[in-house]
Amino acid sequence: QVQLMESGGGLVQAGGSLRLSCAASGSIRSINGMGWYRQAPGKQRELIAQITIGGITNYADSVKGRFTIARVNAKNTVYLQINSLKPEDTAVYYCNAWGPQGQYWGQGTQVTVSS
Repeated sequence: QVQLMESGGGLVQAGGSLRLSCAASGSIRSINGMGWYRQAPGKQRELIAQITIGGITNYADSVKGRFTIARVNAKNTVYLQINSLKPEDTAVYYCNAWGPQGQYWGQGTQVTVSS
């Protein structure tokens, strides 16, 4: 079992920045990679960024150049630096991890961007 806990969400003005954090605990050796998803009301959850244990990253086109995912393996933590926020970035952001036993999810943290 892997437990994930997100933090760092909040209310920001358009053009502002946030840094989201996700701390993993439990069977961390089962993790092959971690990522961030987001889900707005009435919309499907979408992948926005991910990083493998080897450091390979992938970003959704909608956030490329504005969002950066990074990891600190020694802390079992991943970060999502969010810059140039837009109102359409408003969503619940979820941390995700995957491995041989499947996927794991955090509880989510709300990001709200005012116009």
